[in-house]
Amino acid sequence: MTRAVWVKADDTVGDWDARRKRITTALEAGADWVLVDEQDTERVRELGDISVAAFRTDGDVTLIDDAEDPEPESQPDAFVTGKEGEGDGTIDLPNDFSGSADLSTLRRSSPVAHGAYVRIRGKDYETFAEAAAEVADYTIVIGEDWTIIPLENLIARIGEETTLVAGVTTAEEAKTAFETLEIGADAVLVDTDDPDEIRRTVDVRDAAERESLDLEWGTVTEIEPVGSADRVCVDTGSLFDHDEGMLVGSMSRGLVFVHAETAESPYVASRPFRVNAGAVHAYVRTPEGGTKYLSELRSGDEVQVIDTAGHTREAIVGRVKIEKRPMFRVALETDGGDHIETLLQNAETIKVSTKDGRRAVTDLSPGDAVRLYYDDTARHFGEAVEESIIEK
Repeated sequence: MTRAVWVKADDTVGDWDARRKRITTALEAGADWVLVDEQDTERVRELGDISVAAFRTDGDVTLIDDAEDPEPESQPDAFVTGKEGEGDGTIDLPNDFSGSADLSTLRRSSPVAHGAYVRIRGKDYETFAEAAAEVADYTIVIGEDWTIIPLENLIARIGEETTLVAGVTTAEEAKTAFETLEIGADAVLVDTDDPDEIRRTVDVRDAAERESLDLEWGTVTEIEPVGSADRVCVDTGSLFDHDEGMLVGSMSRGLVFVHAETAESPYVASRPFRVNAGAVHAYVRTPEGGTKYLSELRSGDEVQVIDTAGHTREAIVGRVKIEKRPMFRVALETDGGDHIETLLQNAETIKVSTKDGRRAVTDLSPGDAVRLYYDDTARHFGEAVEESIIEK
């Protein structure tokens, strides 16, 4: 599931200056949507590139598909119904939802997506949200006295009928929304003036999207100098933490954890944006479980960064340096008895993760336990496939 963060920036937030601050923060933080009033759509487009959802507050009006040559910058990506209507309680809910003005507006055809905005003021509003979800592309639900129970009910009942957006005011609430019933809401609508809270909410989204890998130990069986080869340094646009690195190896099924060059030494300055990853033929793991050859990496590509606990994130390649350097062949045996290898530069600055801590490849010996990721899956052009491939 792809998660998303929406930021609320309509006229309930305040004047344009207050709304603009939220929109600017959303753009800078990497939020996916802003929710504004229809008249602010063009202003948002002028500020930057972000998806725009716009409240319809004028009832049964001419929809955009009926307008004559509307300007693209004035069109939102989605209209939202419910503000100053039945969805937010301004108008009482009808006894029979078939006569609902909000639902009637949602059912009208339009090339622009439609969303429903519902404040959960009681069980009737929860039922109303379910009815709206049957016709809405996006269903935004705002909890009041109760938040978790209505969200659990809606997650269980709505299924894949709509994109469910849960209203939150903090990153902690967003984390709960993304984890509820182990399925979670598809998105959150954050309503706060605190820029840091919006940024933390985006961080929560990113963390929810990332893989967490089970790393294991491989035992070094051989380590020997093998002469020179074309070695690849991957310089990213991000700084690595001390316990982070990349997964690289000669065999796609078994990738060795190689630390980033974050450690200081008496002779060489640290390069906390760099992983000295090995020879050009080796694989490197990419986001969402793919691999690339190190020789294929280019500026702008994404690679996967991993820490020693298996937590992953993405980094953008800024530069790839390929130079001829003396190399070691490192052979390991997995817990299951499989044999894997990689080539790493013969230098003290290249470090791997062992049971005894971070260790230079020049200090490795047979019998040492090295951290690795093992996945006995064949790959074709970097994608996992169900076929037999022999690597040796």
